Amino acid sequence: MSSDSKKAVVLGAGMVGTLMAKDLASGGEFKVTLADRSEAALAKAKAYLGPDVPIETATCDLSDPAALKTLAESADVVLGALSSHLGYSALQTLAQVGTPYCDISFMAENAMDWNDLAREHGTVCVVDCGVAPGMSNLLTGAGVSMLDRADEVEIYVGGLPKNRTWPFEYKAGFAPSDVIEEYTRPSRIVEHGQVVVREALTEPELMEFDGIGTLEAFNTDGLRSLIETLDVPHMKEKTLRYPGHIELMRVFRATGLFQKETIEVDGQQVSPLALTQALLFPKWTFEEGEEDLTVMRIIVRGEENGKPKTYRWDLYEPYSKEERATSMSRTTALPCTIMARMLVDGTFKQPGVHPPELLGSNKVIVDRMLGELAERGITYTATTS
Repeated sequence: MSSDSKKAVVLGAGMVGTLMAKDLASGGEFKVTLADRSEAALAKAKAYLGPDVPIETATCDLSDPAALKTLAESADVVLGALSSHLGYSALQTLAQVGTPYCDISFMAENAMDWNDLAREHGTVCVVDCGVAPGMSNLLTGAGVSMLDRADEVEIYVGGLPKNRTWPFEYKAGFAPSDVIEEYTRPSRIVEHGQVVVREALTEPELMEFDGIGTLEAFNTDGLRSLIETLDVPHMKEKTLRYPGHIELMRVFRATGLFQKETIEVDGQQVSPLALTQALLFPKWTFEEGEEDLTVMRIIVRGEENGKPKTYRWDLYEPYSKEERATSMSRTTALPCTIMARMLVDGTFKQPGVHPPELLGSNKVIVDRMLGELAERGITYTATTS
């Protein structure tokens, strides 16, 4: 490691955060600190990385603003691999520090709430910079910027186990609690220029994908910032699963198994959701070495030079045996580390909170992102029609 190495802090020592630390530390240009409240998680990360990937670890409560500020103030860049319930408050804290920040949190709240705060403190924050949200936003923004008029955006994305096993035919490539949120949070889509709300798990479609076969797509609240930032009259994002998953999750939801409010059972107050998580999550957790895959399709339709034009990107990314890492963790972690490098070297340096679609019109950023992902074995196949 050279004496002029930059300092990067990664918040969260799950698999995504661990891969962020690995990618940044492996090149030698960063001195990396991986922070988490769990000593066990940090020890697991160190064991996974091995002696050839030198990182430091910090045990601290990442819900504590003071701890976050201390970590960020000594860094050249901070990366957030936090669960959704921590993302919003962490962004508020870090927006005030001045250190560039890039995160992948699927926070339910509006990250743009802290835009003025970040601008006031000169902090560059790129949020939702994973795979979806993340690359889905960046490429959607790129497609819209290339059209003279954008009419329609369709995004389909899913993380799946390679091998289908009864009864769920599903395992979670990220926090299972965030997966359940997808099944309960109302889904916002755009129709004829108006935001409409649909229940999650609705409007199923069967779709064919090379290398996989038939998948089912259903409404989830995945558009997020795209609703506010892009002027496109028709937009939707749907989640992909193996056929049959929608019906099973609808039954769970209708039974009340995703309900947070407690009910009385044999004189005890019990949260159905907490019980469901305790029973379900071990069954939805990938075993060591178990293979997954990530599939995504982004379609942007409109008009260019007076003619109909469609831009489309497809991703099919399998488990990496070489990295011993799930596809979902790699496709989520690496866009964030690539963006972090661009924040450090000044490729993007505008203070404020920025969702990736706002960077999609910057060809330098898009080309570099796609190029560096391809160098790491993650290829987005572009087609036009």
